[in-house]
Amino acid sequence: MFLDRRQKIYEDYGYILDYPVHRRIARKPVLGEVAQLIGERFFLLLEAVVRPGVSLDVGERVFIGRDSRDKILYVLGLIEYVDLTDVAKSELETIVESIVRMNEKRFVAFFNSSTPVSPRMHALELIPGIGKKYMWIILRERENSAFKSFSDIQQRTGIPDPAKLIAKRIVEEISDSEVKYRLFTVKIARYGVE
Repeated sequence: MFLDRRQKIYEDYGYILDYPVHRRIARKPVLGEVAQLIGERFFLLLEAVVRPGVSLDVGERVFIGRDSRDKILYVLGLIEYVDLTDVAKSELETIVESIVRMNEKRFVAFFNSSTPVSPRMHALELIPGIGKKYMWIILRERENSAFKSFSDIQQRTGIPDPAKLIAKRIVEEISDSEVKYRLFTVKIARYGVE
């Protein structure tokens, strides 16, 4: 995902990774309980103040966009993987996998349109479990006809669960600030998007 460095990006929906958070980033004092979330579109890690009297569950999808929010009072800002609580880290892969499954069309499109990232490396090879052999099978199969679903990819190529493999790649991109190629996330500089 390539964005202009000055382009501001916003998430409309987020998924609760941990709530209430008892350890938060000491930037400014807040009144109210804090939740850690992951964004649905760019997979941004965020902290937000929850509206008084609202109860949230881990994995719950909440609106965090710019219009009136029913459960979130306001978003405090971006955080990095190292800032996540232990609970948030333990829930991350499961929640990312559910986001991938709920947005199947978007990720199937990746299999249908991915291109090389360098002269020697194809974007498909960056997905854990997909090496040169599976890459060539995927490229050949998508030439015959576009993939329609994760199960279609699995049946025609023999790769294990594509949603799980993509989720692993997304978690790798989120947790490793030095990852060279970003397929599904944007690089986060301390409290800002690079």
